[in-house]
Amino acid sequence: MGAWNLTGTAASAPRGTAKDALSVTQAVELAAGALDALPQITMLGEVTGFRGPNARSGHCYFQIKDDSSAVDCIVWRGVYAKCAFELRDGMQVLLTGGFNLYKPTGRMSFVARSLALAGEGLLRQQVAALAEKLRREGLMDDARKRRIPAFCTRVAVVTSLSGAVIDDVKRTLRRRNPLVELVCVGAKVQGDGAPAELIEGLARAAALDLAPDCILLVRGGGSFEDLMTFNDEELARAVAACPVPVITGIGHEPDTSICDMVSDRRCSTPTAAAESVAPAITELAELLATRERRLATATSGIVQAARRDLVACAQRARQAISATLAQERRTTEAFARHGCLTSPGYIVERRASELVQTADRFERAGVQAQERFARAVADLATRLRAASASISAPRPALELAASRLDGAGESLLAGHRAGLAAQAAKLDALSPLKVLARGYAIAYDERGVATSAKNFAPGDALRVRFGDGEVAGTVTGVVDNG
Repeated sequence: MGAWNLTGTAASAPRGTAKDALSVTQAVELAAGALDALPQITMLGEVTGFRGPNARSGHCYFQIKDDSSAVDCIVWRGVYAKCAFELRDGMQVLLTGGFNLYKPTGRMSFVARSLALAGEGLLRQQVAALAEKLRREGLMDDARKRRIPAFCTRVAVVTSLSGAVIDDVKRTLRRRNPLVELVCVGAKVQGDGAPAELIEGLARAAALDLAPDCILLVRGGGSFEDLMTFNDEELARAVAACPVPVITGIGHEPDTSICDMVSDRRCSTPTAAAESVAPAITELAELLATRERRLATATSGIVQAARRDLVACAQRARQAISATLAQERRTTEAFARHGCLTSPGYIVERRASELVQTADRFERAGVQAQERFARAVADLATRLRAASASISAPRPALELAASRLDGAGESLLAGHRAGLAAQAAKLDALSPLKVLARGYAIAYDERGVATSAKNFAPGDALRVRFGDGEVAGTVTGVVDNG
């Protein structure tokens, strides 16, 4: 077989001869070798037809394209697991790797060994990371956001004074409610230095002598890169820290910036932001008329209810007064019929009559009690005489028994009395007091009776008991006779 170049033509043999033709396998291996010889490259393109991660293998399959070409791409599971973002259609990515030929089908794919976002995709990743950072700090919490009045009388707008946005805001406020006072603060909304100018514009708007009810931070539509000014971290923090409530209207409906997330109210467009702070004057007039009618109806209902309550109270008051007067009349008439009023001497006469009756009852009761006591005394005298007669009969026998009892008692006590006397004489002879009475004494130290002179030492306390008393002293010397 002759030599072959990369175009598939023979170097020495005529084209198209079957003799030197390659098999499909040989051709595929030749192409695979040529692809393996290529150095590692980096491609920039847009992701399309993304499929993955595969449920079984975890690999990702998609195409990367530009305006005129497309190539199949593979990202292995391990490479995708290290990726800091999720691939999806439309992303601009940088893929670094090499081409690979799948021999069974002869299909060429680009196998990425690393990948990174590029262009708008990278910007979106940075914006998402900043949004998550500010969310964790609490700048996007609803509880932090301030209440904006339903009808703002003074509004400041921070935007470019050379664009159509400021004219739209003015026209919207003039159309919906000409009573709203508008203060315009100019600032760049795109390009270098725009975030700093917008921060300064917010500060100037908040520092107005007559503070506005709110501040509109607005700009018209544009590409994602054009709106990146409103994804600036310093500007977002200035919006959150502004002392006056901030309403944003940036771009169009799908556009959402970091400033939208931290503002007190987010509107889809600058016109919508202007409409949100200025209800239509016709709507206000209709609302006032409706509330006037409701107020009149409510007031009329309250007055009618109060009138009914007043009539009912008046009727109850008349009934209560009539009942009270009737009760007082009956009481007065009862008092008027009382004896003390009809006859002033009635009470004295009645008390005198009662006193006479009480005296008669007392006199009768005294006589009856005296008679009862006399009968009781006479009865007791009779019973006493009968009792005395019954006692005099056994008197001699009692006297004889008493005499015999006295004799028996003396004979029983005589022997015991003699023994007690003998024992008392012995006890008296052995009593220490008897010895003391003969001139002896007992010495005591701190522990009790001292039986030896050795129990004492000069300076010890000494107590001596005699038959008729005690003497206390201190030992001045000890003489041992032993």
